[in-house]
Amino acid sequence: MYILGIESTCDETAASVVEDGRVLKSSVIASSCAEQALYGGVVPEIASRRHIEAISATVGQALEEAELKPEQLDGIAVSFAPGLIGAVLVGVNFAKGLAYSVSKPLIPVHHLRGHIAALYLTHPDLEPPFLCLVASGGHSHIVQVEDYTHFHVLGRTVDDAAGEAFDKVARTLGLPYPGGPSVSKAAVTGDPHAYRLPVPHVEGKYNVSFSGLKTAVLNRVNQAEMKGETISVPDMAASFQERIASILAEKLLLAAQDTGAKTLCLAGGVAANGRLRQLVNEGAQKHRMRLCLPHLRFCGDNGAMIAAQGYYELQAGHTAGLRLNGLATLPIDFEYPV
Repeated sequence: MYILGIESTCDETAASVVEDGRVLKSSVIASSCAEQALYGGVVPEIASRRHIEAISATVGQALEEAELKPEQLDGIAVSFAPGLIGAVLVGVNFAKGLAYSVSKPLIPVHHLRGHIAALYLTHPDLEPPFLCLVASGGHSHIVQVEDYTHFHVLGRTVDDAAGEAFDKVARTLGLPYPGGPSVSKAAVTGDPHAYRLPVPHVEGKYNVSFSGLKTAVLNRVNQAEMKGETISVPDMAASFQERIASILAEKLLLAAQDTGAKTLCLAGGVAANGRLRQLVNEGAQKHRMRLCLPHLRFCGDNGAMIAAQGYYELQAGHTAGLRLNGLATLPIDFEYPV
């Protein structure tokens, strides 16, 4: 069964064809990240315009690389929530038009469910149930994946997402956007114990908070400037990365022990962070849990993850009509129909 996946929730215009939810046939990504970096972050209006310019060619190339015509598809999946609403609507409306023109099922896919489904492309033998930390620019969730289309959130950020915190700290330190890779690169030569950063306390056993941590870095940098002192960018980057990675790993491992999870997973853009991977791997080995990590190419936004999840949503009968709308916010554990 061939599913075309379309992703346009932020600054990547992506399309992919996946067979049976596990086999990648093509993956094409057109990103406006370099242009967004000029402004230090994503400008929604610019992202939306670039999606409009790129989506037709991106989908066409994905079909060409998969050696398929639209009529040969079994369904068209699209990320319809959550995301920047203008950007989301570009993908949704294109998918609706394509599905209607070739009389194929239109499959609405939640963006975070897609990030989790990226694991099936890296680990073809992975099956629910498992416990997954989904961490990206806009989200930080600890999710029990009960089956392919049923999810239960155990914990989440109460303010900033992990990826958002990386972006803001990078800007404070004068590092380029996107913040995750630039902070990680700067941290390579830094001392993770050079600066003592706080561990934010938050209600909810598995919840996390990063606003105070981000503010602590900003205050430390501002204080140094007022005193004429110099902040070591590598040391601060390493200290921040160590703190945020340890918080995420600790919460995930705690939830795993409490729930008796036998398999742990990471998903989302922050899942590419090497220190987070290392800490979770050490914890998984200590507690004799299986750890599944997504291939780095599937950590960021991509169409393959939408196509993979689309296969399972279609199997569950989760399709939509032409009245499907894009949504800026929607919990991962929502119920169909939408």
